[in-house]
Amino acid sequence: MSFLNQLKSQATALASQQVADGQLLESNRAKTELAAKTAWLYVADLAKQLNVIVPDGPRLSVDGKTPWPAMKLCSFRADARKKMLRDKEVFDYIAMGWDIVVRDGATPSGSVSVNFPPDLERVEKRIAAGAVKHERKDVRHPEKNTLQAIRFDYVMQARGSLTVTADHDKAQLHFRVANAAGFEILQTSIASERVSSDLLDEMAKMIVGQPNQFV
Repeated sequence: MSFLNQLKSQATALASQQVADGQLLESNRAKTELAAKTAWLYVADLAKQLNVIVPDGPRLSVDGKTPWPAMKLCSFRADARKKMLRDKEVFDYIAMGWDIVVRDGATPSGSVSVNFPPDLERVEKRIAAGAVKHERKDVRHPEKNTLQAIRFDYVMQARGSLTVTADHDKAQLHFRVANAAGFEILQTSIASERVSSDLLDEMAKMIVGQPNQFV
């Protein structure tokens, strides 16, 4: 075989592989778009229903010792954004946010002091996860001015959120749920073909604090 024929064979094999890759990407895109549309319609409807129900919120505590009062979930809002992928408009992400507020009465305030690095890291992580409004203050010795502790004065109100990000090339939806079962962030990636109303029901159960098999 001449060198030119060798090059022709390589080019033909490469072209065939590119066609196969393109077909796979297009198949993945189509499956992911269907999954994203299913998720968006579900989440948009879920937000409407939960705004009427106003379900109970999770048990919360900034330091793991002092519990917050009974909370509720309210002010659900859903949104979806799109982007261009290989000259086609596709879902970029789907989002739903909500407020976690006290069930009855005015919003109370709290305070916690920590003086060990592990406790400080834990408190900071929870406050950040819940988007809790707070002020951080150094507590110093009145005479020596040495740092004795760090105090966080905060408002007992937080935010929860759901973000579903589409990965069309991998045919996956990435789910990120914040503060469904306390101050924590849960993340998982699910194959597009597995996204169904049954799966999303399990996600909804998790958001309202019911036993579920979502994660």
